[in-house]
Amino acid sequence: MSQATKRKHVVQEAMGDFINPTGNQQIVKVNHRGNNLHEAVTSKGESFLVSMPNKFRKNLWIKRGK
Repeated sequence: MSQATKRKHVVQEAMGDFINPTGNQQIVKVNHRGNNLHEAVTSKGESFLVSMPNKFRKNLWIKRGK
């Protein structure tokens, strides 16, 4: 699979599928910490570090301040 085709499928997967969180899933606010690490803050105020999966790292970016 070419790089352009892979990028197209990754972006389509991230932007196209809107599902509601179920079970142990939740929506969080994300802050960039560096080296593909992000701090996730829940609605209850709990915070934890998360890592962006490899397939998204060069194709999707998290914009600061929004």
